[in-house]
Amino acid sequence: MTNKIETDIVIIGAGPVGLFTVFEAGLLGLNCHLIDNLDKVGGQCIELYPEKPIYDIPGVANQTGKEHIDSLLEQIKPFDYKVHLNQRVNEISELDDNSWKLVTSDNQEFKTKNIFIAAGAGSFESRRPPVMEPDKFLGKGIDYAVKDISKYTNKEIVIFGGGDSALDWSVELAKKAKKISLVHRRDDFRGAQHTEQKMRELVSTGAIDLKVPYVIKDINGDDKFSGVNLMHFETKEIETINCDEALFFFGLNKQLGPILDWDVELKNNKILVNTENFETSKSGIFAVGDINDYPGKLDLILCGFHETTLAVQEAFKRLNPGERVPFGYTTSNKSLQEKLKVNN
Repeated sequence: MTNKIETDIVIIGAGPVGLFTVFEAGLLGLNCHLIDNLDKVGGQCIELYPEKPIYDIPGVANQTGKEHIDSLLEQIKPFDYKVHLNQRVNEISELDDNSWKLVTSDNQEFKTKNIFIAAGAGSFESRRPPVMEPDKFLGKGIDYAVKDISKYTNKEIVIFGGGDSALDWSVELAKKAKKISLVHRRDDFRGAQHTEQKMRELVSTGAIDLKVPYVIKDINGDDKFSGVNLMHFETKEIETINCDEALFFFGLNKQLGPILDWDVELKNNKILVNTENFETSKSGIFAVGDINDYPGKLDLILCGFHETTLAVQEAFKRLNPGERVPFGYTTSNKSLQEKLKVNN
């Protein structure tokens, strides 16, 4: 096992709420370590919709998932934090001094007074199509998220799915692609109605070829991806489409993983918290963002920001018993401005 790390707060999950926890902790002089099982920070914003616009961040009219994460990383630059990627927390145990011990999949041990679970919906990965070797051409013709929109310029693309992601990217990529085929097993979509309407308008102009009711049968290619075979859902007839790229939006497999073993109270696969400080049933363990549940809960990034702001106040109290939590406005408090290095 590597050397034990002691820190004020361990944050499980390096998505937007986890990153904003670093900011709020930094304002109070607390240091953080973030742990994420992905290979990069940003959570679902980076993994699933890095170039999809977000419209409901206060004060920001329009920002892509990647731009949002980049802004958060810029915001927390002044503060003391470390990130541990490609790891997940396998074990949590309570120590005699009111602290917690965590051990990751890389056998890295942490000791902390405060654990913030900001793991979104838990561990997740994109659902694969039901074909042989679905990842044979992963990143070379087959993808489960759009990570670089320029990659699809003047390409012939087949998009699979019936939800928001399939509809959104069919409409968006129709602006850049040479040809778009949207494949779904029925002529009934689960996404936003206005986006479906835009898609159907593009179908009527020939910008999108709507293939219903079809399902994926095969991914074609030996050394190089060459296209897909579709099967008509009713007649079972096979149709081959040659294309440059295929995008599969079949949703996510979401799993709580080791969280189930941490003895925190759950409801419908979410962690129950109070709304005073968003602490779980275990003192010193907080849950913020989409992973938590309470009356009136909304799975919005801005709600997670509110939750973690209040939770950090309690974390400070646990680290500094009897002390008043410092409070000030960043617009006028010189001490906070020094921490933010805004005058440097």
